[in-house]
Amino acid sequence: MSTTFPRKITMLRKERGLSQKQAATELGISQALLSHYEKGIRECKLEFVVRVADYYNVSCDYLLGRTADISGTTLSLADAPTTADGTVNATAGVDALPVLSKKLIINSLNIVFDLLQKCDNRAVSTEASAMLMLSVYSVFRHLHAANPKNQKTLFALNEDLFRPAVIAQFVKNSARMTSLCAGRSIGGQEPLSTEKAPLILTDNLNREYPLFAGSLFHLLQNAEELLDEI
Repeated sequence: MSTTFPRKITMLRKERGLSQKQAATELGISQALLSHYEKGIRECKLEFVVRVADYYNVSCDYLLGRTADISGTTLSLADAPTTADGTVNATAGVDALPVLSKKLIINSLNIVFDLLQKCDNRAVSTEASAMLMLSVYSVFRHLHAANPKNQKTLFALNEDLFRPAVIAQFVKNSARMTSLCAGRSIGGQEPLSTEKAPLILTDNLNREYPLFAGSLFHLLQNAEELLDEI
């Protein structure tokens, strides 16, 4: 069993405010055994996976990392955005990937910007927006560079310079946002206070963003799979 199961059962228990002793008692096992499961020291049987799924009201696929949605829902082409006449913007195979990625990103951004609005902190919103704009700018410039016939005057920044410049600026914005979200002021800007920082739990996200939460969970899982490769 992968490290996903230990991480998920630990997260679910903590999100629901349960002690390890309480959860173990209600699941019918010893606290020591639950501790071993949560640390990944021991692997449980399938029967216990089902018991945990019923206990936390989530799917077995979610616990095992087969889907990022607690209900077990997976995204398919049927979930993709449609055109005005109701047809899907892609058909199958490789063509479907950018369509599904678009859904994940757009839906996730709806949540991200709503959370930023709740933070009510101009400095945090500025750094977050800059990071997102740099990501779009970078992807667009790479696509633009693929065809030598494309208009060179569209950009002021030299093609040889934009890549390292984007990376450096992204790291700078990320570092500034890290400090602001940790409650430390940057350049006299007001940091994000604990009182205004949103409480982010899977139950809250599913309840407050029923149309978008599934996409965000899939995006987070996909991103961490990419990061694991590093």
